[in-house]
Amino acid sequence: MREIILPIDSIKTTLGETYGQDTRILSWVPITKTQGEQFVAWTTRGAWIGIGLMVVGWATIRFIGPAFGWWQVVY
Repeated sequence: MREIILPIDSIKTTLGETYGQDTRILSWVPITKTQGEQFVAWTTRGAWIGIGLMVVGWATIRFIGPAFGWWQVVY
């Protein structure tokens, strides 16, 4: 059992105070991997919201507006 724990102990001693902390994407960029993942999640969600709003706007301009007589679509 000690053989399994030994590599973890050596990693702890090697890393010292930084053991268990988030690692940076690059050493000179002050952004951790977790922060990078959160950024990707937020921007992906924002992109999908933008796509949805664009589809709603397109449907309004193309179908809803002309159906209510607000304007005419010119071909």
